[in-house]
Amino acid sequence: MAENGITDPLLPPSFSSDHITLNLSQPQRSSASSNPFHFIGCSEPPSVPPPSTVDPFWNGTQNVEGLYECVKIVACLPLALLRVVVFGVCLMIGYLATKLALLGWKEKENPMPGWRSRVMWITRICARFILFSFGYQWIKRRGKPAPREIAPIIVSNHVSYIEPIFYFYELFPTIVASESHDSIPWVGTIIRAMQVIYVNRFSPSSRREAVNEIKRRASCNGYPPVLLFPEGTTTNGRCLISFQLGAFIPGYPIQPIVVRYPHVHFDQSWGSISLGKLMFRMFTQFHNFFEVEYLPVIYPRDDKLESAAYYAERTGHAMATALNVVKTEHSYGDLMLHVKAQEAKQEKPSSYMVEMSRVEKLFKLSSTEALDFLDRFLSMNPDPSGRVQYHNFLRGLKLKTCPLSEKIFAFLDVEMSGTITFSQFLFGSAHVMKHPGFHHSCESAFSSCSSAVKDYIIEEELRDFIQPAIPGWKDYEVTCVANSLSVMMPFVPMSIDINRFTCRFMSFLCYLMVIVMAKLARMIFIHALEEILCS
Repeated sequence: MAENGITDPLLPPSFSSDHITLNLSQPQRSSASSNPFHFIGCSEPPSVPPPSTVDPFWNGTQNVEGLYECVKIVACLPLALLRVVVFGVCLMIGYLATKLALLGWKEKENPMPGWRSRVMWITRICARFILFSFGYQWIKRRGKPAPREIAPIIVSNHVSYIEPIFYFYELFPTIVASESHDSIPWVGTIIRAMQVIYVNRFSPSSRREAVNEIKRRASCNGYPPVLLFPEGTTTNGRCLISFQLGAFIPGYPIQPIVVRYPHVHFDQSWGSISLGKLMFRMFTQFHNFFEVEYLPVIYPRDDKLESAAYYAERTGHAMATALNVVKTEHSYGDLMLHVKAQEAKQEKPSSYMVEMSRVEKLFKLSSTEALDFLDRFLSMNPDPSGRVQYHNFLRGLKLKTCPLSEKIFAFLDVEMSGTITFSQFLFGSAHVMKHPGFHHSCESAFSSCSSAVKDYIIEEELRDFIQPAIPGWKDYEVTCVANSLSVMMPFVPMSIDINRFTCRFMSFLCYLMVIVMAKLARMIFIHALEEILCS
């Protein structure tokens, strides 16, 4: 082959194109042979959505900033003391009036009798004075409440503790609330007078019972309208988060209400700020602005084929349009993740929110399970940006450096950046954990470890099972794995039952893969496993 000089053409004479096409592509993901979870039927990792730029819980004025705010707070301190007195007196009068209205009433599963409802007007007037004490001298309203016969269910966005007080005064509805509200001193008694429907958000049976009760009360004209905050928690009002479906499953007409808190210096939202600080800032304002808009009633489809999810979507779209905000897939679970990251002193707790509503739809993963994953991720010592490097990943999961560990990390590192975020860790882990072959592999590995037909294994059986398949594992390392899975059973010093084996390994995903792959090495895939572990 003739050598080319520096001035010779690099393309052959037969090349006639007048341009050159360069194909630039990202490095290809690893093949099936390098996918550590391919043996359970799990293909490539799921696509992880980019982090949301919206933080629905962030209060923009958590700290007092600026000379104007400092001077205003000092000037309003005498006024704040007077407001606190008014607040306390009105709360006490309202509490006593409520006790009188509830005195001797035993048939609380029925609508409140008329004379008791009239006594409750004393408490409702006190509620308006409480709003006055918080700086809401006047409240701007748009639209009108629909008659109860037309819209027996009301839904509203939830920004602060002010809306329940306002709705108590304005509508005196039946509300759906968490069971924890019943124990609030004084306020709990007033809430009970609203014939509250209690619900435990983490209990499926409690949610079903609440839906049935909503349907019963919505069908009875003797009850006031049922009020729900479908977001399930407070936000900063600059977006709508995903709706719970309790208001939409019964299939009755719904009137949406939207609230706004226009402000310049003081954000009145109750998101990432303590209740005490929020109340203090409200007491020390000349006036706080509050707007309420009653939207047109939304009816379910006539064909009766509309799902509750689509009904909620239509209602959420109408509310988001009226507020001129976006609707996100965040939920109360994201607030739980935010709070845990904040308690762990993470610099950017909002980076740990994953839009849990989307995660629940994709993987059927509960918020409690997501918190378990966050605990494991935080043990890996993430950096200030919320990313974990490979060596901290190994340390957090107590793994050794080996080809298998590298492939597991690469499986999670979908960006191929050498670090992983909590979203990547959660999505990748849930993708494997919820795969149909996952539980079967757990059961197979568990049964292979056990030397007899029983529902538990002991540490010696686990050691005898792992060490031949994975040379180099020391006794204390096997003990560490056993301790993370062990439960105390009668007459068994150190034992692991099948439920614990499966559930706990959801948090210790890499340990699970090591043990499952060891089982397959002994039974079916010994040559493939040796290639992964020893190459």
